[in-house]
Amino acid sequence: MDMISSNNHTRLCGVMAAAPVYSHSSRGQQFFTFPLEVQRLSGNIDTVNIIVRPEQLDALEIEESSKLCVSGQLRTFNNKNGEGAKLVISVFAREIWLGEEEDCNHVSLAGTLCKAPTLRCTPMGRDICDLMLAVNRHYGRSDYLPCICWGTKAREAAMWDVGTQLKLEGRIQSRNYIKLTEDGPVEKTAYEVSVTELSETVL
Repeated sequence: MDMISSNNHTRLCGVMAAAPVYSHSSRGQQFFTFPLEVQRLSGNIDTVNIIVRPEQLDALEIEESSKLCVSGQLRTFNNKNGEGAKLVISVFAREIWLGEEEDCNHVSLAGTLCKAPTLRCTPMGRDICDLMLAVNRHYGRSDYLPCICWGTKAREAAMWDVGTQLKLEGRIQSRNYIKLTEDGPVEKTAYEVSVTELSETVL
């Protein structure tokens, strides 16, 4: 595993929730996307968008509702077409295989804090801190990944400055919310990394 890959690694096991559809083309290569549903220990479901190459799908003859495992990287891009989320978060599949393993949702990231942390308190009185982590990618690009941490970790993270180098582990979390628009309330989905381990580091 090269340095870039070790800075951004995701492993998921879950169920394909819908058939793959065309996503985009890049450098002459087509890519498809599908939602993967991963169950938490609580029973709640996180839905993660997976980006794959058509040859990966063809090799496995994947069908909707298949149990899949994915190893790859958490990626972001800015959606400029005015529809859907402004920041689109997906997992780029390096490897994908059929399996009957238990549901798994693990992310390991190392990057730079690129926005001042925001400390807030939930209605239940629990501290939570929002972080934006810039993680280097090949070709001089970076992924900008929203992360949240809780309790003692949240209070510690709130003291860090922009430019602090961090290493963290956690899971990809999806949550639905209602956004008020000119046309009325619209249900949307937000994605973030819910942090379980977090520390300063030297990249």
